[in-house]
Amino acid sequence: MDAPNDKLVRGLGSLDATMIVIGSMIGSGIFITSAESTRLISAPGWLLLAWTMAGLLTVTGALCCAELAAMMPRAGGQYVFLRQAYGPAIGFLFGWTLFLVIQTGTIAAVAIAFAKFAGVFFPAIGTEHYLVRPIHLVGAYAVSLSTEQLIAVLLILLLTWVNTRGLEVGKLVQNTFTFAKTAALIGLIIVGLLLGWKLSSAARAADWWNPWANGWTPQRAQPGLTMVGGLALVLLFGKAMVGPLFAQTAWTNVTFTGSEVRDPGRTLPRALLIGCGLVVTLYVLANLAYVATLPLGEITQAPQNRVAVAAMNAVIGPPGASVMAGAILVSTFGCNNGLILAGARVYYAMARDRLFFRAIARTNAQHVPAAALVAQGLWAALLTLPRTINADPATGVVRYGNVYTQLLEYIVAADLVFYLLLVAAVMVLRRRMPEMPRPYRAWGYPLVPFFAIGLAMLLIVDLAILAPATCGIGFAIVLSGFPAYALWRSRPNEA
Repeated sequence: MDAPNDKLVRGLGSLDATMIVIGSMIGSGIFITSAESTRLISAPGWLLLAWTMAGLLTVTGALCCAELAAMMPRAGGQYVFLRQAYGPAIGFLFGWTLFLVIQTGTIAAVAIAFAKFAGVFFPAIGTEHYLVRPIHLVGAYAVSLSTEQLIAVLLILLLTWVNTRGLEVGKLVQNTFTFAKTAALIGLIIVGLLLGWKLSSAARAADWWNPWANGWTPQRAQPGLTMVGGLALVLLFGKAMVGPLFAQTAWTNVTFTGSEVRDPGRTLPRALLIGCGLVVTLYVLANLAYVATLPLGEITQAPQNRVAVAAMNAVIGPPGASVMAGAILVSTFGCNNGLILAGARVYYAMARDRLFFRAIARTNAQHVPAAALVAQGLWAALLTLPRTINADPATGVVRYGNVYTQLLEYIVAADLVFYLLLVAAVMVLRRRMPEMPRPYRAWGYPLVPFFAIGLAMLLIVDLAILAPATCGIGFAIVLSGFPAYALWRSRPNEA
């Protein structure tokens, strides 16, 4: 077992750790993903249940993860837990996938979301306002540089630089923006629940539990689906949880900073449970505000999926929409700071184990892993540049999407596998390391871990049925870590 790292400083208190949990979770997802979830299940009750079930998956995972975090408060967090439970190869696969897609792809996605909402105030910032027009590469891929992409790149580089200046600077930015965006989300909930409830809203006009009564069919929700009836609804309900799960990811990020948390045996469990519990509650209430304010059709057809902006516009008018767009700018800025701050600690821990580039294992004069931050920032910035090419067969019109969005779709099922392994690690380590001190023991053990594992397995099977191609590619991305692991193991002096 590795000795705790003595180069990082324990500068994060209970409030700071909780702000990392909340700030990393609240990004752009809560403001936009409800549109796609509603298109898939088309009933207010099912929408709220999708967010509630995703919340249960998050909270049960946090209950289990808290035990591991209190046991092993080290830089790398989840990477360390998986390494101890299953061996270095599985730990490496997690870190590899995190760097390749999960963390960096999410950073890119949130940066693009920031730029999109900046375009509300500055029309020159746009998806098709090109500085370098799309250059077609191979297959259905291109590369470009639009003003939107430029703002995303600059945001990533700015926050990367800020976090190289030291933990105190990074946590100041994190705490400030997390307080602001949490207040904005609470404001959205209060406005929607107090001033909404129009006769035409989904809460009053739509059938809460019968999507067929709202004009829904499984084939309209997912063209090509052959299943019908209740089975189709259950399968599509599982897919509708993907957006809510994406909006709640990154709650484990605080564990990545384990070596920098004061009194980690108490602080990390509290931060995980308080942070996750608060965000899950706010997310369900925000969706209740959506269905109280907007008709079902306006949720599914919100421009660019901006459901929160549409809700505020319906209640207050254009000023409300502008306020909400500004709040989302604050939210995405703070979210990306948390993602950038925490993610670099995983690659740093891998490099300390000689499983990543040797330079990544160094800290700078401010006692932060600057090289890891820079590597993460450069790769995340590059992920904003490639584009997918989508041609309409009927009109021939070509539209361009973002590759990172496609990559995140590929990785959802694989990410659930890492979640499952994380929860199961509690049981594995209780058996393999019963003597190890546990300042916190998972509440509800073993029922809570079994529930979390069972629900995660059902979702993995559901996605494999509905999207076998994307799931297969996702697992291929993860498995590409095996040759990389073999390379680093075979060249220990180079790692």
